[in-house]
Amino acid sequence: MARRGLLWSAFAVVHVLVAVLGRVLPNQPMGDVYLVYEPWATRAVSGQGIVGITEPWVYPALALVPMILAGSVSWILDYALGWAIVVTALDAVAFAILVGDARSRGRSLAAATWLVFALLLGPVGMFRIDAILVPLAIVGMLWVVGRPWAASVALAAATWIKVWPAALLVAIVIAVRRRWAVVGGAAAVSAAVVAVAVLAQGAGHVFGFVAQQTGRGLQLEAPVSTLYVWQAAAGVDGSFIYYDPEMLTFQVAGPRVDDVIAAMTPLLACVVAGIAALGVVMALRGARTVRLLPPLSLALVTALIVVNKVGSPQFLTWLIPPLVLWVVVDRARAWPLALLGVAAAAMTQLVYPLTYGLLLVADPVPVALLTVRNAMMVTLLVWSVIRVARVRAPGRTAVRIAPSRS
Repeated sequence: MARRGLLWSAFAVVHVLVAVLGRVLPNQPMGDVYLVYEPWATRAVSGQGIVGITEPWVYPALALVPMILAGSVSWILDYALGWAIVVTALDAVAFAILVGDARSRGRSLAAATWLVFALLLGPVGMFRIDAILVPLAIVGMLWVVGRPWAASVALAAATWIKVWPAALLVAIVIAVRRRWAVVGGAAAVSAAVVAVAVLAQGAGHVFGFVAQQTGRGLQLEAPVSTLYVWQAAAGVDGSFIYYDPEMLTFQVAGPRVDDVIAAMTPLLACVVAGIAALGVVMALRGARTVRLLPPLSLALVTALIVVNKVGSPQFLTWLIPPLVLWVVVDRARAWPLALLGVAAAAMTQLVYPLTYGLLLVADPVPVALLTVRNAMMVTLLVWSVIRVARVRAPGRTAVRIAPSRS
């Protein structure tokens, strides 16, 4: 009981502190919420156009739901506080499912890992759309063995908010025995979303987010951009950092950058396909779900971060669900990678928002911090892939994840 109270007290402190940091730290860590999400939500409820339905949008259709929900509680103070309340409420539901009565040491350590990660990543982990997906993905990963249909519904709904949880679905389909239940739940959610979009006369835009992403340049923080950022810092001719008003991000330019941009999406697809193929091989060799699913899901989401021309700091939240699952089921093997993930989160906050203003002018100090963070992410990717390759279980059987006894 004392452990449970301590965890919930830490949950409250971390969420309040991160929300406060969003208001006091430099470089507008809450900027997307009140500059982008609030106008989108306001236009939708006032009948001035629904992004993703009446016009193209960078996100899948369900992303508008939490934005409107945050507006419904913004009367308390402002929209940013309404957003923080929605995120905290969703986190609380997932936290309760994870912790239960706190008798499971693995679940308690996983909950603590989540809180430390969130604190060290800072306000960008709360004040972005990705914050809505983290609790959904955590619940989905915890339910995958006992409730595969419910797990796939939660993860598919998350995917229709932003695409990255699809990597978790791929890992689950590869690693678990009841994969058709997972496929069926995801298909049902997807069919429902598309049907609603068609009925709302938004069929032409329901998949528009795909084209929006493929047309992007190299974002400043992406690992692939590191060389160009250093060239900008060194004053190399033609290398510089600029703002893209259409994508609302800072990007890099430099020699042969268009060739790199063109290569990144196919390269990402190849890397993800290769990791998935490795997972299939290990599954066919008899790898148990408890050994295969955590490193495979971590490898896939890390690949989406590392081999990506977009590199927003909130992408680090994608690591939380697979790390939480891994600590729950096998903390002895999970802790080194969890520690590296937490360290990368801390480095990310040092870059954004703390030194981001200097990074935009290619100051060597934040450029070095960003380089170290990106090196950490590459290491995490390679390490997690090696862990997948080393899974050598004698038989593939379903595993019972420690119950929360709530």
